[in-house]
Amino acid sequence: MLKNYIKIAWRNIWKNKGFSFLNIFGLALGMAVTMLILLMVNHERNMDTFHKDLDQLYVLGNKGKWNDKTEVWFYTPKPLATAIQNNFPEIELTSRLLNSNDLLFSKGENSLIPSGAFIDPHYLEMFSFPLVEGNLATAFSNPMNIVITEATAKKLFGNKKSIVGETIQVNNDQLLTVGGVLKNLPKNTQFDFEYLLPWSLLKRVGGDDNNWKNNSVLTFAKLSEKTTPENFSNKVKDIAKTSTNGNNDNEIIIHKISDWWLRSKFENGEIAGGRIDTVILFTVIALFILLIACINFMNLSTARSEKRAKEIGVRKVAGANRGALIWQFISESVLIAGIAGIIAIGITIITIPYFNSLLKYPISVDIFNSQFWIFTLCIILITGFIAGSYPAFLLSSFKPIAILKGKLQQDKSGFNIRKFLVVFQFSIAIILIISTLIINKQIQYGKDRENGYDKNNLVFLYEEGDIAKNINSIKNDLISENIAQSVTRTFSPFTEGWSNSSSIGWEGKSPDDNTIIDRTYTDGNLIETGGLKLVKGRDIDPKKYPTDSTAMLLNEAAVKAMGFEDPIGKIIKDNNKNWHVVGVVKDFIIRSPFEPISPMIIGGPAGNLSTINIRYNSNLTTTDALSKTKAIFKKYNPNYPFEYHFVDEDYASKFSESQRTGTLSAIFAFFTIFISCLGLLGLAAFLAENRIKEIGIRKVLGASVFSIVRLLSKDFLILIIISCVVAFPIAFWAMDNFLSDYNYRVNLGLDVFVIAGLGAITLTLLTVSSQAIKAALANPVKNIKTE
Repeated sequence: MLKNYIKIAWRNIWKNKGFSFLNIFGLALGMAVTMLILLMVNHERNMDTFHKDLDQLYVLGNKGKWNDKTEVWFYTPKPLATAIQNNFPEIELTSRLLNSNDLLFSKGENSLIPSGAFIDPHYLEMFSFPLVEGNLATAFSNPMNIVITEATAKKLFGNKKSIVGETIQVNNDQLLTVGGVLKNLPKNTQFDFEYLLPWSLLKRVGGDDNNWKNNSVLTFAKLSEKTTPENFSNKVKDIAKTSTNGNNDNEIIIHKISDWWLRSKFENGEIAGGRIDTVILFTVIALFILLIACINFMNLSTARSEKRAKEIGVRKVAGANRGALIWQFISESVLIAGIAGIIAIGITIITIPYFNSLLKYPISVDIFNSQFWIFTLCIILITGFIAGSYPAFLLSSFKPIAILKGKLQQDKSGFNIRKFLVVFQFSIAIILIISTLIINKQIQYGKDRENGYDKNNLVFLYEEGDIAKNINSIKNDLISENIAQSVTRTFSPFTEGWSNSSSIGWEGKSPDDNTIIDRTYTDGNLIETGGLKLVKGRDIDPKKYPTDSTAMLLNEAAVKAMGFEDPIGKIIKDNNKNWHVVGVVKDFIIRSPFEPISPMIIGGPAGNLSTINIRYNSNLTTTDALSKTKAIFKKYNPNYPFEYHFVDEDYASKFSESQRTGTLSAIFAFFTIFISCLGLLGLAAFLAENRIKEIGIRKVLGASVFSIVRLLSKDFLILIIISCVVAFPIAFWAMDNFLSDYNYRVNLGLDVFVIAGLGAITLTLLTVSSQAIKAALANPVKNIKTE
């Protein structure tokens, strides 16, 4: 029986090639886009789920008051891990992780500056990052041991097979011994390191401390199997307060590693989502795109119902029951979905490289993985059943006597359902179009915001190796050779905030004032180099004013937060130093362009300096300037690679996540409207074919081409207008919620809704009119004579 169903299905597909092409191509496109989205979603949902004891692993964080708001952050004090390990038997293992990105590794002629971390030895017992050489018991037995990844080993040692026991030179003055080689980190982890060093080495070089207010490390804990996280959370929350005799009011929280990637957004101290919101959004979009492709199939199949009416009548007279007919039509649908699925796999494989370049992380199709084929088969079967269910029940309900007498009337309920499905399709498409327009409008709004400094011709480098020792010579060469217009050293780049505090003091500060203030430092020439705007006073200039080592600049937000009418000459207390204010600069953005600018202080060279900022001479080409700069840095810091960063590129990266969401939304909106129009094209063509005699008679009686096109387009136009009425309030609600996460946001104006509505109407008219015009221009005599 199944063989006969497939044979009949194939004959119908081959007999109606145009109809079959629209169905197969529409389904294939919908399935391909769905596969791509679900592969992306699968990657997000499987982040760090491979760890053996995942249910017992937690990251610790702080909960405290920042600017009168309860905030949560996951960097913690260094002594926290030891304190919980010693005081709570519920803890099996703990480990800290402190990022390290400034060590130069050398082996023979090979050298590199990889990213890595200092960790406690239990880290590799807690997390499932296996060793391919060496063993856990001895990997960190010596404080001068190091564990590196396979990729790092290859860069340093080439293709040497066994490297445990080999030495690596660090910063040209110390030797580290390879204690183990890690398998390269999998794609689905948020951890990113190329080497691991023991915490005992950090202690030896003076990098450890017992400061409970220095939140600088990630702290991980493995709870015992019998421990409930709720009970432990209640026990550990006050440990910072008790360990400091009340000098640290922050509450310690625990957060599941399994939730860390997807659910790390907090509002008022409670979990409020995170990446999971994007995952859910794109999952829903994927399902809607697949559903829209299925709706195309339903519409085209039900529209062709009269074409297959006699076949159904004969089958029923010959003894076929309704159930057999239903299975026949569903078999046809599943066969078409199967063909579409094969094409969809091909489309997916071809487009994945382009999709990956957009995502910035790799997803792939493993055709040798049984799970992939099970997943694909499920999509094909679900698509086939959904797409074929309504046509199967509708077509099998036809009465054989009415069919054979030629008295079959179009079922009005079926026609109404078809209208509903068209409205549903285009409502989803219009919502996606509006969402895309608003997301991109919000991104552009942030880009157009005055950032407060000049990003052009500005680069920065981190001070590594001998740079700090030779900084005056480097500066002099850059200026004397007309490479740089100005140079300044700072603690952090213009685009980043590395330090802030609520303990900064000033005259008149209330004891209850917990305002968080950003801070950085400079050795002078900050305003000229950064292109900042001076509002009052002067720039810091230690050469001209020797006391400027403790001079300070405030931004406008800081002046307002401190309540100064005239801040010049005021004393600011920070890090056990008295700083005197010499100037005020206009607010400039160092963090998110969508958030309010925080108060900021900029101290003189008595503070930490670790970044060089260079304003290039505008008369030089960028290539020329970089080439000459590289020569100078190689002269004074020959053992380190020349690594630079453009400030404009660094600033642009602040928009990358939002821009990626906007681009993906635009792509999915395009495919949604395209698939919808594909179905509309087939529907319009079929309805025009059904009314071909009517069109011929109208033309003979003098009807113009325009009047016929209007006649055939009118019903579709009404459906799209209804779609707009349905979509607009839903889109408004969704985008209002989306924008509520931004403090600096666009207003939801009518322009976006008008553009989306007019765009949908225009596309509909173009799609439908193409078939209507074709029908209107056909020879009326031929159409009337044709039976």
